[in-house]
Amino acid sequence: MTVATQLQQAISSVQSAAASMKTFALETKDQQARETFQALAKTLDDAVQTLEQRKRQVEGQEPQYRQQ
Repeated sequence: MTVATQLQQAISSVQSAAASMKTFALETKDQQARETFQALAKTLDDAVQTLEQRKRQVEGQEPQYRQQ
């Protein structure tokens, strides 16, 4: 498994976790819990951006890793 493939899997996993946090935020009536879930979703969205930047760097350095 290539580094780019591993990064893509990590991106997908973190995106899934962020989506879960957003769903939890929408479904809860507890304001404090909602804010916590929203903050976690933001943190995870930021992590996705960081991982995507790293994936682009890897693909730039190693063109054979580019996903088709």
